[in-house]
Amino acid sequence: QVQLVESGGGLVQPGGSLRLSCAASGSIFAIYGMKWYRQAPGKQRELVASITRGGYTNSADSVKGRFTISRDNAKNTAYLQMNSLKPEDTAVYYCNADQIAVVGGGTYLEVWGQGTLVTVSS
Repeated sequence: QVQLVESGGGLVQPGGSLRLSCAASGSIFAIYGMKWYRQAPGKQRELVASITRGGYTNSADSVKGRFTISRDNAKNTAYLQMNSLKPEDTAVYYCNADQIAVVGGGTYLEVWGQGTLVTVSS
């Protein structure tokens, strides 16, 4: 069994910063692509940023220049550094791993965390 746990959400003023973490647990051999999604109230879930195992990144136009995705493969953890936050960034942020290989064989596909709430408000 593998699990993703997000942390780092909270209340922040416009223009502020937060750093989200997504830690994977279990007998993990390797994690491949990792992504951050968000879902605002009344809206569909949207892709915010992605990173390959090798570190290639991509991000949505709405967050380019403000959000940075990174990862530490040794710690099985991904991060989302969010700067210059705006009220429209308010959402539940979810971590996703498209493939997790476990020790001894076996693969988990499309693993999701439980989400962490980010609220940007004065």
